[in-house]
Amino acid sequence: MTETGRRERKKAATRQSLADAALRLFLERGYDDVGVREIADAADVSVTTLFKHFPDGKEALVFDQDLDREAALVAAVRERPTDLSVPQALHRLLLDDRSRRVRTDPRFPDFLRLVDTTPALREYARRMWLRHENALATTIAEDAGLPSDDPGCRALAHFALEATTLVRADRDPEAALARIFDLLDSGWSRSTPTD
Repeated sequence: MTETGRRERKKAATRQSLADAALRLFLERGYDDVGVREIADAADVSVTTLFKHFPDGKEALVFDQDLDREAALVAAVRERPTDLSVPQALHRLLLDDRSRRVRTDPRFPDFLRLVDTTPALREYARRMWLRHENALATTIAEDAGLPSDDPGCRALAHFALEATTLVRADRDPEAALARIFDLLDSGWSRSTPTD
């Protein structure tokens, strides 16, 4: 076992401990009533260590999985089966992610409620998703053989990423997500060049 491997595991464990402590405290008392010092204390680290792991501040603690999102979005386009369109691949990724979180984390409904009822978290979540828009649009353009600034690719990336926000308050978010991606797929299929 290398020292580098041990150090990376320790960093990941500290990051997870901070995120878990933050979410627990936010769900117990509300986002606005919890300070970063309390979170650091609950995770048994210094405030300096907290900011080393989450330099974007308190909101970032709620969305600790953001680092992997962009890679997953790009991979969904690049590594999709040949019989799957780009919108279908993105829909599958977002649906699988949501379903996995619902199945594996009993706090997920509470997490969504926390985000929906906290303006700072709602806005951060929106910005977080849209940060990935450029990388996703570029990947879609490469896949379709179009210029990287193609407006159709930018639009598809934008609306695919906005879809999760649009369906959050829906009675049946999975059906709403399917409806949005059916619309995106229909438009994308008609507008992209064919080989």
